[in-house]
Amino acid sequence: MAERVLYGYYRSSAAYRARIALNLKGLAYQYRAVNLLKGEQSSPAYLAVNPHGLVPLLDDGGVRIAQSLAICEYLDEAYPDSPRLLPAAPAARAQARAVALAIAADIHPLQNPRVGKYLQAEFGVGEEGKTAWIRHWIRVGFDALEPQLAAVPARYALGDQPTLADVCLLPQVFSARRFGVDLAAYPHIVRVAEALERLPEVAAAHPSLQPDAV
Repeated sequence: MAERVLYGYYRSSAAYRARIALNLKGLAYQYRAVNLLKGEQSSPAYLAVNPHGLVPLLDDGGVRIAQSLAICEYLDEAYPDSPRLLPAAPAARAQARAVALAIAADIHPLQNPRVGKYLQAEFGVGEEGKTAWIRHWIRVGFDALEPQLAAVPARYALGDQPTLADVCLLPQVFSARRFGVDLAAYPHIVRVAEALERLPEVAAAHPSLQPDAV
């Protein structure tokens, strides 16, 4: 069987999503670290694998997929016999995608390191200002997600089984904690995150447990 390889960085939210998805699907993989702080994502060797110069990238026996949400959907479609990340019902599937996109498209890009570097280089924003920027946009996103999760009387974000919504939510909570966001106003988000962290497959994907964690 051809090797399955995930290129990632331990602290990347997007790579964290991919690890959770692979683990929930029960799919074994080899992990190859790409150190974003050292600029390895811009090296000729990595650009030859992923011209976008971002993580994660999944190489599934020669099938290369960039972008974490595309990876998750590919895994669901390529391995339908393992636990599904997207519900079968169209409305439920759309809701899972909507929550995932609210995080992956609306919150996460604004905390991306390259955005922070641009703020610093072009506008003279210091570390405190950059952190305030990140906290603001996480709170804006969580302010919208909290009532949505509160309306669902279930164990996880949208039901009693983890979905793509949960795959994205937990890494964003990790980032919120990392940047010092006060989560007291988001009890339902925290409740779902804690329920996910109790799953062995999800716990194994935690950044601190990755080979490149420093």
